[in-house]
Amino acid sequence: MAMNTGLRSCASKLMNSAVMPKSVKRGIHSSSVKKMGGGHGHDEPFYMHAKHMYNLDMMKHQKVKMTLAVFTAFSIGVFVPIYAVVFQQRKASSA
Repeated sequence: MAMNTGLRSCASKLMNSAVMPKSVKRGIHSSSVKKMGGGHGHDEPFYMHAKHMYNLDMMKHQKVKMTLAVFTAFSIGVFVPIYAVVFQQRKASSA
């Protein structure tokens, strides 16, 4: 019992001493977000087109572009894992 009280008083004296900082924060620290422009949330010359940027209905050659985009994404999703397996097996066989 006396040892617990002694340990507690010793710990409190250490925490209150000038050796230990008063507040210790653990976590991820980052800088604040910098706003573009004069603090109004948008920069007019650079973002005038943003209202219609993702309007897919008005896209020229929509069928060709979307078909090409889907085919590209599918090809990457298929060929990258196949290449990774072949590369891994080739490295394992040479070692």
